[in-house]
Amino acid sequence: MGSDEYERVRRIALSLPDVNERMSHGAPCFFVRNRRPLCYFHDDHTDEGRISIWCPVPAGVQEHFVATAPDRFFKPVPSARGTFSDWLGVYVDLVDERGDSRVDWDEVADIVETAFRMVAPKSLVATLDAR
Repeated sequence: MGSDEYERVRRIALSLPDVNERMSHGAPCFFVRNRRPLCYFHDDHTDEGRISIWCPVPAGVQEHFVATAPDRFFKPVPSARGTFSDWLGVYVDLVDERGDSRVDWDEVADIVETAFRMVAPKSLVATLDAR
């Protein structure tokens, strides 16, 4: 497992109010109040050898990011019920020619926070804003 990437995603997600972690559909997932999924962490999810997160995003964001930076973002495969069809996949295993991470972790944190603002109750968003 991409333990460094996992730990970074974990720190980002668990820093948000009332977020917890548990396995869901065979992958670590972060939930708001143990109910609303905030972010899935996938390590080699479809045997492609990649490490990524999947987060809900506002309408139009997925298309924009995938079109402008397909090396960093992708459209997750929707479930049979259509879940994930409007989520954003973010590769968190990007490295340069020297093997150094090319992941913009501030951007990843912004994406996770945006997802939080979409799925969290208004009271938790207010708690986040009060920090």
